[in-house]
Amino acid sequence: MGGSFSESRRGGPAHCYRERVTNPPAPQFTIRPEASGDIDAIHALTAAAFGQVDEAELVDALRASGNGNEGLSFVGVLDSEVIAHAMLSRCFVGEVPGVCLAPCSVWPEQQRTGAGTAVIEALLTEAARRGEGFAVVLGHAEYYPRFGFTPASGFGITLHVDVPDEALMAMPLAGEVPAGALVFAPEFGV
Repeated sequence: MGGSFSESRRGGPAHCYRERVTNPPAPQFTIRPEASGDIDAIHALTAAAFGQVDEAELVDALRASGNGNEGLSFVGVLDSEVIAHAMLSRCFVGEVPGVCLAPCSVWPEQQRTGAGTAVIEALLTEAARRGEGFAVVLGHAEYYPRFGFTPASGFGITLHVDVPDEALMAMPLAGEVPAGALVFAPEFGV
């Protein structure tokens, strides 16, 4: 079967995220980095998608603190309107820096159109291009595996709060996924 457990399970150059993405479908919307003029639209979109303002305020706090990884916040635009958004923030597994995918939002009437998937794909591809080693996400176990996320416990990642094993996921981007305790940006309050 070629390759060691660590090569096949932890990723590495032969298993980089950007090498697994081939010919994504051409969306009817434009995917691009967030611009300063998008901030109010992203806030409204995130509040609508989650049905409350907590996640919208999290996006604002991550952006204001600098933990939102400038340039790693993408939007999907349709007819000049921001319809989808996703951002990456700094996290650590032990002392190793990585990125956390959260929050991800799509206007409710635009959900299931591919807008969220396209934004996340573009964002993860850009993070890999920039040399980010790995990504984590705390989210729906049915949704995020399509991007290559698998349970973080399989990499030896732990979190100091109880969450369902299948909800905390990780994946290699341009490097390996380290083992250790996961620490989110302070704005998450976790």
